[in-house]
Amino acid sequence: MRKLSAVMALAMVATLYANSIAEQPARSIWRYTTTRPAEGWQKAGFDDSQWETGAAGFGQRDTPGARVQTEWKTNDIWLRRTFDLKQIPQRPALLIHHDEDTEVYINGQLAARFEKFTTYYRVALLDAAGKKKLVEGENQLAVHCHQTGGGQYIDLHLIDADAIPELNSLLGSASSVQSKIMTRWGEKVSSENAWQEYPRPQMVRKNWTNLNGPWDYAVASLDSGPPRKWAGKILVPYCLESKLSGVGRLLEPFESLWYHREVELAPRTGRRTLLRFEAVDYRCRLWVNGKEVGEHVGGNDPFAFDISNAIRKGANELLLRVEDATGGAQLRGKQSLAPSGIWYTRVSGIWQTVWLEEVGERHIDHLKISTDIETGTITVKAQLQGEPRKGEQLYAAVYDQGKKLAEATDSLNLQIENPKLWSPASPHLYDLQIELRGEDGQVIDRVESYAGLRKVGQTRDRDGHLRFTLNNEPIFHWGPLDQGWWPDGLLTPPSDEAMRYDVDFLKEAGFNMIRKHIKVEPRRYYYHCDRAGMLVWQDQVAGGANPAWTRLQPEPHDAYWEDADHEQFMRELSVMMDTLDHFPCIVVWTPFNEAWGQHRTLEVGRWVVKRDPTRLVNIASGGNFWPVGHVADEHSYPHPAFPLGDARFDDYIKVVGEFGGHGWPVKGHLWDDKRENWGYGGLPKSLDEYNQRYRKSIDILLDLKAKGIAAGVYTQTTDVEGEINGLLTYDRSVSKIPAKELRELHAPLIGK
Repeated sequence: MRKLSAVMALAMVATLYANSIAEQPARSIWRYTTTRPAEGWQKAGFDDSQWETGAAGFGQRDTPGARVQTEWKTNDIWLRRTFDLKQIPQRPALLIHHDEDTEVYINGQLAARFEKFTTYYRVALLDAAGKKKLVEGENQLAVHCHQTGGGQYIDLHLIDADAIPELNSLLGSASSVQSKIMTRWGEKVSSENAWQEYPRPQMVRKNWTNLNGPWDYAVASLDSGPPRKWAGKILVPYCLESKLSGVGRLLEPFESLWYHREVELAPRTGRRTLLRFEAVDYRCRLWVNGKEVGEHVGGNDPFAFDISNAIRKGANELLLRVEDATGGAQLRGKQSLAPSGIWYTRVSGIWQTVWLEEVGERHIDHLKISTDIETGTITVKAQLQGEPRKGEQLYAAVYDQGKKLAEATDSLNLQIENPKLWSPASPHLYDLQIELRGEDGQVIDRVESYAGLRKVGQTRDRDGHLRFTLNNEPIFHWGPLDQGWWPDGLLTPPSDEAMRYDVDFLKEAGFNMIRKHIKVEPRRYYYHCDRAGMLVWQDQVAGGANPAWTRLQPEPHDAYWEDADHEQFMRELSVMMDTLDHFPCIVVWTPFNEAWGQHRTLEVGRWVVKRDPTRLVNIASGGNFWPVGHVADEHSYPHPAFPLGDARFDDYIKVVGEFGGHGWPVKGHLWDDKRENWGYGGLPKSLDEYNQRYRKSIDILLDLKAKGIAAGVYTQTTDVEGEINGLLTYDRSVSKIPAKELRELHAPLIGK
């Protein structure tokens, strides 16, 4: 018998939302009037048969945060409907988005009053008096909303604040996952095999426990405490909204997401237990056995909680609370509450591996590895955690295919005779073993790692144009814009094998670089790039207020950011750089893209340049150009272009950081064949025309290379939702141009 996929299995075992209120899409139909009704309009026996019928919500389109299904343009509206309660919830509430003055009646009595207006849905708990107005069985709900400012909206639903139903289901709208397409790797995912690989390839220990698999989950209001009941099972590490999670539900800004599971532990004296999360979007707090042990803010970086003082032998309870507004200054990349065009489905909660690691009281916490190709030296600096031990000593050894080449103690400088350098043509990696030893030579802690010897720089060619260099040799950077989205896992690749496929396909197609766009991948992704020999331009994840986008024009402006928001931006940027510093594949940092969240540009750029002198800095890919860093970057669609001849860019490496985006729809492999699927420059009439457009872009880029352009980034690796300009379909099933043909087309670009 065929093994059930995660989606099928979880769908079979998961319960429906534990909600005592029988809210269904069909129940979101109201009777309404915009003419003042007679007295008693709010009571159960009132005759509303002459009123109109409409679906929630009511208002004018483009009102912020609105989900208009019935237009309302007058100053007043009166609404009536009935709903059934199987039982009265402990914490009844109104899920409401309202205009200036709103009165809510339950069974003919005033239950709540709201002033002014909101620009989003929120959960408003009924007070004790309001709760008393509810009865088991049929209830009458009546609403009057008044507005004078235009742009109005009213919608509300009675809910259980401890188990909030999905807003889309209340409105009778589609759920978060509409598409039927899956990747071939997603179809094989099960609760037993979900992301079983060790997640930190640059610092490996043997003693670890993978916590991916089914967890309990629930959705509640932001002010709710731990759930009294669970909605069902979610497959970690896939986000709530994804198909592979087994849920496929949107988390709204007014909601909290809770995770729960038990884990058997056997803590040992003198050892510490760390609970590690590779990524949780966006703000989370953790309790272990009812004791709060920590919180974290930031959706894209790994973090850990030391849970040693909260655990016990036997069963231990883990409880995680998540908030994710997907808005404001929060760094969120391409996620959107209203996905369309270049903006995609939101991602909430755990979206990378969760794991336990046991370490000693004194242990290696972080490695910083640097290389010098001139001397053939690998230098290892180990950051230690815990109380120092008398006579302790660090030891490191470097290996090549199992043969020890060098070793060192204390100052860990490992010199290799006749070193093999890392490059796209020869991605050689050396294995490392690092130990912390006690006074008697006993090993206190041991980790395994690796390194690639390479040097990143720049030089002028004979015509005076700045070019990228690798290992002191000029190299043209040629790669795709790579967004790392998946139809079944969204930001989470369905498996390590699937993630590796993207890298290997691009290598086979004749690219030597990937621009990792507005996303930080799982750490194993960068290991696969190291292994395959793919240079990486790493973007910072975007969010927050934008300035006017003036691109490469003189006298640019920055957006205004509050100090606290800027500090969080810098914290997340700093953690990203620290986390990814180890990987030789990363050669360029890109703090900003297309003016998205671009602020304090000179300050940020100078900080990044100083923080990491071993890499180059592209301060704002396609964004507002400021004289900082090493790169001037233009975005041009559909064909590549650059304002050559402008002396302002003479001291910068000139690149076309985005171009192309030629679209082609492949039937049976579209995210949604009923929506407007698009590519830059309009869709071609035939596959042959698509091929000709692509070839024309490559020819133009070749000409620009001869005139001083040092890199090109083609949009993009795969289709993403309605954006069908990928070289691969979204499910990775079809290559629109075969990899072998692409390699032949690209060969002149990366040749000397």
